[in-house]
Amino acid sequence: MAEIRAGGEGCYNGGVTDIELVTAYYAAFNRGDWDGMCALLAEDVVHDLNQGARETGRATFRAFLDRMNRNYREQLRDVAVMSGPPGRVAAEYVVEGQYLATDEGLPPATGQRYTLPGGAFFEITGGAIRRVTNYYNLQAWLAQVGAK
Repeated sequence: MAEIRAGGEGCYNGGVTDIELVTAYYAAFNRGDWDGMCALLAEDVVHDLNQGARETGRATFRAFLDRMNRNYREQLRDVAVMSGPPGRVAAEYVVEGQYLATDEGLPPATGQRYTLPGGAFFEITGGAIRRVTNYYNLQAWLAQVGAK
């Protein structure tokens, strides 16, 4: 797929659909292309972290990606992207990961590997991702990394 960048004023870069936009987002994730991911986001993107706070802004989202990149190595497989009404998209996937460095408030990292189903919901406006809400089972992840 050609490179996709977020548009404005309803521009979907030559007819890119909501599903193609989210598919490009996950392809960038699997390449480790954080700049490519962020280019698909609205400047004021809202990011709802699993069982955590709501963060706002592309720069804040980029800082989140940098922290994740330090602490985890992840690839998504079996990604299924589904759309509802215009501007609403959901995705389901399986995360194959490795816990590389201890993340604040979580158990010590020793290179533990994990496999975990996850999902996300997106709002898209003007050809850019306006909201990302991620879900996974934190207790299942904790059990896999050996939390006591």
